[in-house]
Amino acid sequence: MVRRIAEVAAKVGVSEATVSRVLNGRSGVSENTRTAVLTALDVLGYERPTQLRGERARLVGLVLPELQNPIFPASVEVMGNALAQQGFTPVLCTRTAGGVSEADYVELLLQQQVSGVVFSGGLYAQADAVHDHYHRLLDRGVPTVLINAAVEQLGFPQVSCDDALAVEQAMSHLGSLGHQRIGLLLGPTDHVPSRRKLETFRAHLAGADGEARAAVVEHGMFSVEGGQAAAGRLLRREVTAILCASDPLALGAIRAARRQGLSVPEDVSVVGYDDSALMQSVDPPLTTIRQPIESMGQAAVALLVKQINGAELPAEELLFAPELVVRSSTARVPER
Repeated sequence: MVRRIAEVAAKVGVSEATVSRVLNGRSGVSENTRTAVLTALDVLGYERPTQLRGERARLVGLVLPELQNPIFPASVEVMGNALAQQGFTPVLCTRTAGGVSEADYVELLLQQQVSGVVFSGGLYAQADAVHDHYHRLLDRGVPTVLINAAVEQLGFPQVSCDDALAVEQAMSHLGSLGHQRIGLLLGPTDHVPSRRKLETFRAHLAGADGEARAAVVEHGMFSVEGGQAAAGRLLRREVTAILCASDPLALGAIRAARRQGLSVPEDVSVVGYDDSALMQSVDPPLTTIRQPIESMGQAAVALLVKQINGAELPAEELLFAPELVVRSSTARVPER
């Protein structure tokens, strides 16, 4: 107990006597100091005193699938800054293969009495995944926001990039360069944003030139290696352009092309999705669809804070428009 009080006092920058007064529910402490002491308890991993556990900590869980894709740490930075401005402390939770699962993180966050949770790229986007932990949050009344498309009937507000518009922008760009044999490289088959992209892709092909054309589609894991394997299969089907559902998939597609002795964009054009950090510095600089992560992150935090403050929000999806960023990985269709 003495060690806990000393650590919390050092964390907050107050006396041990002040921490003791907060923990014992005594008067004589400002509300700001009291909140800071309780938040420090949560951050340091100490349980709150029984009489204080009914109050939610000013902590917000940010749950991500991984940090290798630069879009996720960039999104965390936006949301972390927005949360700090509102007086909340973000708690970063990243899934690892064979490690702590998304459901485990939810239990940990519930134990810490968090004020709310924001999920980005989670299992809510996979139709075949188990979603019990989301229902647990809903049952407990924990404010929650999902970033990007989710399975139906989870009951949470969503902030999404418009997948249909993204595909339309990319297809129009590739079409203007003369490409007709376009391959689509997506995530897993049960991934909801990938399904939305596929639906728009097929609709675009059906409307092209007034006649339906077969969709050339491959699925892979969201990684450079997954993109390389799936793009290799597309290239064997003689596509002249590949539209990818993420920037790492696009980097994998470029690697696959080079392994087959092809040049990008001279032999095959590649379009990514996200416009994550450094995509203008890769070789060649990547043409990609930019997600408006600044606007989306701020909107997600705004929706979460409204819930924390007692507002009842409908489980609606806010769609944000993407932007096509043309660089050097796309060119006119090669003559054959």
